[in-house]
Parts: sequence; structure tokens; C-alpha cells
Amino acid sequence: MSAQSVVSSKDFDKALQIGRPPNIVKLFPNSKALIVSGKFIDIAMITKGKAMTIAANARSGLILPGVLQAAQRVNAAVIIEIAKSEGGATSYCPVNYWNMALMVDAICNQLGITVPVAIHADHYGIKNDKDVEQGKTEIPSMFDAGITSIAIDASHRPDDLNLLANIALNPMIPKWAGLETEVGEIKGKSGLSTVEEALFLIQGLNAHNIFPNWIALNNGTTHGIEASSQGIQIDLTTDIHNALEKYKVSGAQHGTSGNSTEKLKKIASTTRTTKANVATALQMVVWGLEVNDYGNAILDESGNFAKVKGEGVTEELWSEMVSYADANEIKGGNYKKLNLPFENKIMGQPADIRARMAGRVEDFVYNLLANVFNAVDTASICIDAILKADSFDPGCRVSRIEKPEEWTEEKIKQRASLITSDKGPDGDFDD
Repeated sequence: MSAQSVVSSKDFDKALQIGRPPNIVKLFPNSKALIVSGKFIDIAMITKGKAMTIAANARSGLILPGVLQAAQRVNAAVIIEIAKSEGGATSYCPVNYWNMALMVDAICNQLGITVPVAIHADHYGIKNDKDVEQGKTEIPSMFDAGITSIAIDASHRPDDLNLLANIALNPMIPKWAGLETEVGEIKGKSGLSTVEEALFLIQGLNAHNIFPNWIALNNGTTHGIEASSQGIQIDLTTDIHNALEKYKVSGAQHGTSGNSTEKLKKIASTTRTTKANVATALQMVVWGLEVNDYGNAILDESGNFAKVKGEGVTEELWSEMVSYADANEIKGGNYKKLNLPFENKIMGQPADIRARMAGRVEDFVYNLLANVFNAVDTASICIDAILKADSFDPGCRVSRIEKPEEWTEEKIKQRASLITSDKGPDGDFDD
């Protein structure tokens, strides 16, 4: 499938001039990379209708060129992201909150990428009051480094503290930036989000003049390798999205890697989802592991991964990675812990090996964008939106509906005490 709409060089140059937010202009004054607010990516998907784009977790540097070249082929606006656990202050990936924009900008200029790209700080996790205080310093530093969109994820906390953490940290986020919030940790079939919880969070934010672009839910999926066939519960997702309709918030689908192509098509076509996070699948694809058609890695009876000969890293390097994993008792989804210690060895492979790794990612992402997510030509739509706004900030899609006097801290706690919900089991559900 080839892109149908081509942006003129005049329109691209104009979008480049007005569409890049101030932090990006300051960091990269002479760049030709169209790095934009996440708000514009959301608008492009809404405008096309029944479309979502990839939010690619760039756990390894070679994932980036693959994703960006696929987006260029499809003419799709995309999001590059990393989560706090993956690329925060204590992380297991070489790509992080503070170098991601630099890497994306360099690759876009090197490869002549002209599609709009948002740089998203995913799952900025808030688990306690200390995290809130740390965020007041850390979040501005991330925007200084080129972040253009952020997910405040206090879903680990009770409903009232989730809302209050979002309110406390919002002054640290530029008004032009894309914003995601989350209700319910991503725990699979346990602790599913409810309409009541989602309304509580979005209504409370609205009362405080905070208007997220996306809400992430626990709608039945998991992070990492999907071990069951349950996956995304589409009816639940639709019910929650419909309940939030007047607040003009789109859906962010986490845990996409473990769900079938048909289910992902249905998510795009029947819900208000515009952002689909893909992390584990890209990691497995870039390494050269055997995956099914939607990127879930295939394990043998012993729980070991199958490497496709002649794909991904060299056989010698893969053997070394497996030996390291065995020595450190790393199995299954925890193979993600190999990203940081092996990145330099991966980047030190021959040029043809690095090219085939990025190429495998490109082919995988191309199929998602073109044939599953319905994202073809959303780059042109995004650029049109920038030109229409004549600004790096399209503004908000909704205004305040809720009465602020009904959402004081005291009343937030009182309202939350009346919510009936199942938060699911305790555990590590960070990414």
C-alpha cells in the first residue's frame, strides 16, 4: 500500500517553521526534522477517523530508524516513546527520556524523514508522594531535553491519589504538550478499569482545567509477552470511551504486542483509540527472534526463544546474550534486561547486520501502520492541522465542563471513597 497524499515542499517548510514547539526549536535550531506536540498526532488520527498510530517504545537504537523509515513509506505521523522503567533515572534501556529527542532528530535528518513525530515520555510512574516531588524537578528536565508529550501514570495509587498526583504535576507540563493519563494498572484480566473510575479521573481533571489527549485503561491486556488469548476487551474499551465522549479524550492502547491483528483492527475501527503502544514486539523483531504475525515472541516448551537464522543480531552475539541471560537467571519477558548491557555490542556489529535489524523493524511497523492501524497519509493530515492552527499548539478540544468547587481535595477524597473497584493483585506492572 503506498501513500496517496504528498505534502508540497512549501507546506512542509511552513510546518517546520511554525509547528515545532519552543523546546525543539531551541535544541535543534537548524533541523529539518518535524518534531511536534503529541496533540497534533492525536488530531491527525481523529481527523482521518477509525485510525491509530504506533507509539513505538525505542528500547534499542536500531528500532528508531526502522520505525521512522516505515512511517515515511506509509506517510504516517508517529510517536516515539520510552517508559520511566525503561528509560528513566533507573532504567534498563540505552534510549532514555533525555537522549530520545536527540536520537530521533539526528536519524530524521540523516534519513530525510519528513513525517511529523512526537517524542513521548510514557508511563511517568507515580507510586508515592516522593515520586510526585521528584516529578516537579524531573519533568521540566525532560522537556528541556526535547520531550513533546507525556503520560502521567499514577494508576498504581488509589483513585483520589491518582487524580491529585495528576493535578499536582500538571504545572510542570507545557500547555502545548500532548498529555496522557491512566486509570487502572495494566494487569491483564485482573483489576479491570471501570466507567466509574475513568469518569472520576477525567471529570476531576476537567474541573481543574486539565484536558488530556489520551486515557490509558486496564482493558484486559498486559505488558510484555502475552501468555493468554484474552487480550484487549473491546466492549469494555468502547463503553469507557463512549462515557467520556463529551470530554474529548482519545484512547491510548497499552500492551498491543500480544494481541492479534484482527483484534487491533477492531480497536482502531470501533473505539476512540488513536495511540497504540508497541514495545516488546519491536525488541523481539529487532533481535531476530521468531514471532507470530502480530509480534508475540514464540517460546518453546522450556521457555526459550527461537532465533531466526540470518535475521537480527549475529548468531554469535545471540549466543552470548543467551549465555548472559542464563547466568543471570533471566527468562521470558525479562529478556528486556539485555537491552542496556548489550547495546554497544549490537551497535558494533557489521553494517549489513545493523541494516537487516532496522529493516526487519521497518517491515513489521509498515504492516501495522498500513494494514492494521489505518494510519496511511496521517502525516499529511497532521501537517494540514499545523498549518490550520498556524502554531505549534492547536489548543484544547474541550473546555471546562465540571465545577471546580465540586472537585476540591476534600471532595475528591469523599467521591473516591464511594467508588467500587477491583485494583487487582500487587506486583510489578511498570511496562
